[in-house]
Formats: sequence, structure tokens, C-alpha cells
Amino acid sequence: MANIKFVNEDKEAIAADGANLRTKALENRVDIYKTWGKMTNCGGYGQCGTCVVDIVAGMENLSPRTSFEERKLKKKPETYRLACQTLVNGDISVKTKP
Repeated sequence: MANIKFVNEDKEAIAADGANLRTKALENRVDIYKTWGKMTNCGGYGQCGTCVVDIVAGMENLSPRTSFEERKLKKKPETYRLACQTLVNGDISVKTKP
């Protein structure tokens, strides 16, 4: 089991190993989309790149970046991830809407 701490929202969520970060955020009513992303997101299929989050702690407890993430986040810090492409395998701390 993993503990996900959403720093900006001061919320925590429990997730089974291998849980999708976007899914856990939405299940716990954590808004991960900026204004435009709320209207144009792809629903978690890894096509739009609007669900960017910043991993504050626990990067080692996440799945590796996908090739889509590598392309979409090429000029962003290494701690940025797409929530829809990220699987959680241990405790992490996340900042939404970086």
C-alpha cells in the first residue's frame, strides 16, 4: 500500500501498489487540471499532456516515464510527471498544477 500526499490540497490518499496517480487524485477529489485542461483533457489516455504534476518526494516509488512523457515533458524538470501515465508503488508527495 502507498500513501499519496497532495501537498497543495493538504490531502492524503491510500493506494494499492500499481495504482494510477490520476485515478487516485480524481477519486479523492483532488483537481489536477488547470483551467484549460478541465475542458480539453483526454480522460487519462495519455494523449493531451494536461495532467502535469510535480513529484516532491518519492520519485523512486513511481513507474519510469513513458515515451509520451519524455516527449511532452522534454523541457520540464525531471520531477514533473503526467498523472495519467504514472503508477504509484510506494509513498509519494505531489504538487498539483505546477
